[in-house]
Amino acid sequence: MVITLQWLYIVLSFPVGLLLGGFFFGGLWWSVQKLSTVRNPALLFMVSFIVRTTVVMAGFYVLLMQGLLHLLIALGGYLVARTYCLRTLMPAPAVVGQDNNETGEG
Repeated sequence: MVITLQWLYIVLSFPVGLLLGGFFFGGLWWSVQKLSTVRNPALLFMVSFIVRTTVVMAGFYVLLMQGLLHLLIALGGYLVARTYCLRTLMPAPAVVGQDNNETGEG
């Protein structure tokens, strides 16, 4: 029974890493979206950074207390969440030299 609970906790480390990554990078995206609407953008960005980093580091610390394997698996989930956020939240890159008003002449 103990072995199966250990494996359950190890498997659950991956979704915890996904949640931590989603929180960090989703919070970063939210902060950047709000920068133009707040009176003091530097304060917003600094507070957001401190809160996001504190929550993620506390989560990784709790996972590390369970063992190095838990932390490594959670880091994998964190990186998957980072990749997902980069692909879904970033705008499509502009194509250089392409004009939407071109008629195809010349």
